[in-house]
Amino acid sequence: RENGGQYTHAAVWTVMAYARLGDGNNAWKYFHMINPVNHTRTRLDVSKYKCEPYVMAADVYAITPHTGRGGWTWYTGSAGWMYRVGVEEILGLKKNGDVLIIDPCIPEDWAGYTIEYRYGNTKYLIEIRNPGRVQKGVSTIILDGQKLDRASIPLTDDRREHHVIVTMRTGY
Repeated sequence: RENGGQYTHAAVWTVMAYARLGDGNNAWKYFHMINPVNHTRTRLDVSKYKCEPYVMAADVYAITPHTGRGGWTWYTGSAGWMYRVGVEEILGLKKNGDVLIIDPCIPEDWAGYTIEYRYGNTKYLIEIRNPGRVQKGVSTIILDGQKLDRASIPLTDDRREHHVIVTMRTGY
């Protein structure tokens, strides 16, 4: 921001914009780039970043002698945005009342992923499959063996375990 470095709020919103445009490759690339864990992979990275790897920094400096150093940790609201962007925009998991909407935007090299979601005392085991290696678009959702007619899962706290298979489109 002031120093030409990473202004994390704007960086997170850029990731969100890529996801909403359906560009999972860039959404993931930039999410991965600003993830604080990735600023501290080596001893040299740690000595440069000088921040906790589990806390978002509001800034990452770009001017010598502080290039790569994080600043304003524990202060920024971008941590909450980063979490939401990862879960809601990239993994595509959004709760709306008693409905779970599944609309992932992932890199095309992901074959799929799984999510264990708890709703009250009920567990939903969700498998996202990406056979066409697309970045966006859901083809089918199957809940406990029954194909649903919409891209959302009705949530019920019935203390059971439910199995969900989400298949992404084979072409987009």
